[in-house]
Amino acid sequence: MSHATLQCQTIVSRMFAENAYLVHIEGRSDCLVIDPGLDWNEIIQRIADLRLQPAAILNTHGHADHIAGNAALKRCWPDCPLIIGRGDAPKLTDPVQNLSAPFGMGLTSPPADQLVQEGDRLELAGIALDVLDAPGHSVGHVVFLWKGGQPWIAFAGDVLFRDSIGRTDFPDGSFEQLEHSIHTRLFTLPDDTIVLPGHGEPTTVGHEKRHNPFVGRRLNH
Repeated sequence: MSHATLQCQTIVSRMFAENAYLVHIEGRSDCLVIDPGLDWNEIIQRIADLRLQPAAILNTHGHADHIAGNAALKRCWPDCPLIIGRGDAPKLTDPVQNLSAPFGMGLTSPPADQLVQEGDRLELAGIALDVLDAPGHSVGHVVFLWKGGQPWIAFAGDVLFRDSIGRTDFPDGSFEQLEHSIHTRLFTLPDDTIVLPGHGEPTTVGHEKRHNPFVGRRLNH
């Protein structure tokens, strides 16, 4: 998708249909990579094709399908900082916590270079992102919110999907926490805010408030 000066490419990893996002400002050569998944070769090739240089790797959370490309990108760009929410940082280096061990993968990532939490603001590659804590799918899940134009864009990871929500049956998951995160962090944003999820098609805050069968109908209860 394109948004005024913000350009966003989506690379879908086939194994878990996970969305990685390559984000840059039109006319600039630096970019952000958000949630690089298992098809890291395609991500690296897309970066090369666009003649971009990653300024940071951002993880919305530490599950394996969202961090699988961290190591490969760090090998290509070792000085590129890896950024994740404070509560999910241990998952990067622990295959049990990042849920890769049950799949026989034993996947790990380099440790984080920077930890973020609610209220932090990142300014990288000419892109300003506000950090929102959004636990429920995982204890340290964060959302990266871009307010540099209209409409705003939320890189939401596995918090909110089109007509669905992230799983809450993992060891540190909680439906009550996820519902609270969605209502207090996302549903308070303008209705036209674009939600770019970790899986599936984009949606908007307004659509989910009105139609999401898991959390939307509870908004007015």
